[in-house]
Amino acid sequence: MEMTPQQIVRELDKYIIGQDEAKRAVAIALRNRWRRQLVPDDLREEIMPNNIILIGPTGVGKTELARRLAKLDSAPFIKVEASKFTEVGYVGRDVESIVRDLVDQAVNMVRGERMEQVQESAREQAIERILDLLLPGSRHESGDGGERATDKRGTAGGAEAARQKRSRSKMRRLLLEGQLDDRIVELEVASELTPMMQVISPVGIEEMGLSIQDLFGPFLPRKNKRRKMSVAEAVMLLLQEETQKLIDMDDVIHEAVYRVEETGIVFLDEIDKIAGEGDGMGPDVSRSGVQRDLLPVIEGTNVITKYGMVRTDHILFIASGAFHLAKPADLIPELQGRFPIRVELHSLNARDFERILVEPRNALIKQYIALLGAEGVTLTFTRGAVSEIARIASEANERAENIGARRLHTILTILLEDYLFQLPDAKLKAIRIDKKMVMDKLREVIADEDLSRYVL
Repeated sequence: MEMTPQQIVRELDKYIIGQDEAKRAVAIALRNRWRRQLVPDDLREEIMPNNIILIGPTGVGKTELARRLAKLDSAPFIKVEASKFTEVGYVGRDVESIVRDLVDQAVNMVRGERMEQVQESAREQAIERILDLLLPGSRHESGDGGERATDKRGTAGGAEAARQKRSRSKMRRLLLEGQLDDRIVELEVASELTPMMQVISPVGIEEMGLSIQDLFGPFLPRKNKRRKMSVAEAVMLLLQEETQKLIDMDDVIHEAVYRVEETGIVFLDEIDKIAGEGDGMGPDVSRSGVQRDLLPVIEGTNVITKYGMVRTDHILFIASGAFHLAKPADLIPELQGRFPIRVELHSLNARDFERILVEPRNALIKQYIALLGAEGVTLTFTRGAVSEIARIASEANERAENIGARRLHTILTILLEDYLFQLPDAKLKAIRIDKKMVMDKLREVIADEDLSRYVL
């Protein structure tokens, strides 16, 4: 990650409108991780990440900020809700499962990268195996026997080898052109193991992400069965098999654990829901207990996963919450100390909604234009229509619960619902949304106070 904080902010600007203060904070935190890698070894371990609390109402960009940050750094990322966890001794998820899920994400990420690297080699091997099925004995094996057979051009063996080579080349061409996709071949495949029993343990093996197959897989005999399938299916199946053979899973796991420990990002949402001591009744009884359980993971500890021990000392934690009823000071002091950076995100107004509709790379209007474009329909919005949609969203947030930019999804769905239902329609080639159409479509909903409360 060699992007400067200014470059990081510019990248975030492509997807998130406003919230400049929050963008600066996360950009600095991300750059500091790169700076730490250049620090001398004896000091590097002492430099802890500057964990951040994002304070603001729902729908203002808190989650998107953390998700885009992780993508910029190609870092393992996971979003969890603090309210899903309970104090040890109560029914609920163990906080250490956060790290286990993050490692699973990292392993999938690295495996995906390795698969792309070996895709061409794996495809070539898969094609060779299909040709072996279609033309048994046609492959020219290396070795003394094969070399003698091909070198004796004047003998019957040499002529037969040349004929097989031509047949194999022709069959390869047909296979690559897709002309053999429907031909049926018989292939030996691994038989899926049906789980026969469930392990019940006070520790919770499922919390560690372990299964009977993981525990005893290496000792269980591999069962194969023969299946008939089309060539197209066989190519896909063999491609997966050959890809797995070319990937060194030990190297994948080692790289994944390293990325988690050095660049992992955890987005801890709804942290305000576990703030405070509670009233001693119901689920609130474990609020402070969840905070105490989270503290070691955020401070830095070793967590046992199915891939080995993982350290959490340098994982970046970004917490967020609306903090309507509670405030950051209601968190236990030790946890407050682990989140030194606090940034307030501002509520969105009509002008922000206008920009959100059209400016980001993944803007809602661009999404709907692409969706209808898939049906061969050209969708356009006038400037007046965009302004009216933004005004209605802002007004709805003021009259009802403020859900931020998520209100725009609701309004656009109502506005385009009839078209989305009617398509495909040979007569409908272009749709133009103007201010009058927006007002006509939403007039009744806006006018009826009770209806708008439930619909918008």
